[in-house]
Amino acid sequence: CLPFQLACCCGTDACSLCCVCCPKIKQSTSTRFMYALYFILVTIICCIMMSTTVANEMKTHIPFYKEVCKGIQAGEMCEKLVGYSAVYKVCFGMACFFFLFFLFTIKINSSKSCRAYIHNGFWLIKLILLAAMCSGAFFIPDQDTFLNAWRYVGATGGFLFIAIQLILLVEFAHKWNKNWTAGANHKQMWNGLLALVTLILYSIAVAALVLMALFYTHAKGCMYNKVLIGVNGGLCLFVSLVAISPCVQNRQPHSGLLQSGVISCYVMYLTFSALSSKPPETILDENNQNITICVPEFSQGLHRDENLVTGLGTTILFGCILYSCLTSTTRASSEALRGIYATPETEVARCCFCCVPDGDADAEEHAEKRGGQTVIYDEKRATVYSYAYFHFVFFLASLYVMMTVTHWFHYESAEIEKFFTGTWSTFWIKMVSCWVCVCLYLATLVAPLCCPNREFSV
Repeated sequence: CLPFQLACCCGTDACSLCCVCCPKIKQSTSTRFMYALYFILVTIICCIMMSTTVANEMKTHIPFYKEVCKGIQAGEMCEKLVGYSAVYKVCFGMACFFFLFFLFTIKINSSKSCRAYIHNGFWLIKLILLAAMCSGAFFIPDQDTFLNAWRYVGATGGFLFIAIQLILLVEFAHKWNKNWTAGANHKQMWNGLLALVTLILYSIAVAALVLMALFYTHAKGCMYNKVLIGVNGGLCLFVSLVAISPCVQNRQPHSGLLQSGVISCYVMYLTFSALSSKPPETILDENNQNITICVPEFSQGLHRDENLVTGLGTTILFGCILYSCLTSTTRASSEALRGIYATPETEVARCCFCCVPDGDADAEEHAEKRGGQTVIYDEKRATVYSYAYFHFVFFLASLYVMMTVTHWFHYESAEIEKFFTGTWSTFWIKMVSCWVCVCLYLATLVAPLCCPNREFSV
């Protein structure tokens, strides 16, 4: 019957039937892929809403544009569907969607429960629910009060998203060193790899520091750049010395220069990103003409085709956000945030230690093909990732996207075409993130000294 057929389109088999020619895929992977697809879809809509170019093209090429705008009650020229306020409302709907599923999936340990079936299926109903939430945000009364309050919620969530990524970066550095050090107890090859990778990391950090000093400073200005480059370079040297100091080594034998090298490279990246996001300075030259300083000369020519640069840069940025979301939502990551780590005795050294399959070892035995794509049901015994943590990270990522697209605290003049135009708020957010990363790493080194009676696993 027709109702039963329509219900099947909303069930768990819909994804497995989408592509017959696609390679086999794990059920847990396909579920995360679908939620990521929803996230990408809403993010693209937000970018379109912030684009003046798209708005002008729509006015030019859509027949009866004014009539359509009036018909959907979006204003005479659809002004309610563009700008930062529209992005705030759409992201509010997406954030509510993921937060609702975060509450719904708390304490799910088995994929056979009713709530797990809802999490892993009913994609058409979820898409309709997401669209309804994003659309319903436009009918919230007292828009000004809502936008002012939601802005602070978005900033808090965006900062928390950054903090989670920094915590996981520090945990990744410790896990990397601990894994390869465990291998060094059996084969000297791992000692050689540790030394080689550490040398490469510090070479990259030093090269980045020198290049930033050459291209982002000027003899007659750039005082901010000079001070911050010197401070961040000094912090990298400081954490490296602390990591190999005798007092730290006595309490944490696994502490070493590999972790410091990873943190130093990331600090240099954040410093470069912050300096690139800072508004350029101008001075008068010998001919009393304004010249731009504190940015590389070759970079000024790269911004001639602003649409191409913005489109490519935005794609890369949000690709990184999506990758960060998916890699930080594994069970190991959620346990690391609660201070649960693998014991050194269970460590098995491997080059790609972070790419260990998170499913059951016998997942291949549960592959089933139901007239379409082959799906491996890798959660027969238990869930391979935390459902609730997965949705919570995407909730925070929704807020981070909202704040990033609207230039954080420079929202009133925000446009997607000016996405890479320097703003002070973006500059200081990246610079503070850099210092928070250093402080988190230092905390993991100093904490065992301050609390000698507690057991620390990193």
